[in-house]
Amino acid sequence: MIITLKDEELILAKERAVFFPKEQLLAISDLHLGKSAHFRKAGIQVPTTLAQSDLQRLGSLLEKFQPKTLLINGDMFHHEHNTEVDDFARWKQQYTQLEFVLVKGNHDKLDEESYRHLDIKIYDPSYCTAKFCFIHDFVQCKDETLYPISGHIHPGITLLGKAKQSLRFPCFHFGTDYAVLPAFSAFTGLSMIKPKASDQIFAITPLKVIKV
Repeated sequence: MIITLKDEELILAKERAVFFPKEQLLAISDLHLGKSAHFRKAGIQVPTTLAQSDLQRLGSLLEKFQPKTLLINGDMFHHEHNTEVDDFARWKQQYTQLEFVLVKGNHDKLDEESYRHLDIKIYDPSYCTAKFCFIHDFVQCKDETLYPISGHIHPGITLLGKAKQSLRFPCFHFGTDYAVLPAFSAFTGLSMIKPKASDQIFAITPLKVIKV
C-alpha cells in the first residue's frame, strides 16, 4: 500500500513496517526481542521460534527494500539481556552496511555498553527527519512543524463481515496530529482503537494492507 503523508510517499508493508523511499529508511516499532525468553525464564512455556520468525520477516523486508537505515521506534528489546539478544547479535552480522537506529522505549533497559557492542545508535526521546518525528510513546515533538510517529500501544482494528462475524487485525493509524505504527513482533496483543472520522486506518491482513 502506497500513501502520501506530508507530501512524501510512504510504503506500508503487510509485514508491519513502513518504508520511506526519500530517506531510504525502513521503520518498525515494538520488536520486543527477548520477550519469549523472558517468559520461559519465568516458567511460562513459550515457543523458542517466535523471535526467530520475527527476525526472518525483518530480513525479508531488508532484502526487499534495501534501506540505508533501519529505525526501531521503541521496545526493540523486551527487558534484560538474554539468549535472544545474542541470537540478534549473530543475525545482525550479515548487515554490516546497514545503520541500526533505536528510539528508546519503556522496555529498552539494556546497559549502554550492550548497545555499543551491538553497534546500535540510540536516540532518546526521538529521532527526527525533515518532516517526521519518531517517538515511542506519543508526545508532541519539540519541533511542532514535524509530524510525530509513535508506537507503544500495538494498535488494532475490528472489521465486521457481512454475516456479522468480526476479525481483529493490527493496523497503521494515521491521525491528523500523529501516527501510530503496529507492533512488529507477532508475540504482542492488540489495543483496539476507535478512530475518528478524519483518521486514516490501514488494516494488516495476512495477504495485504487494506484501507478501512
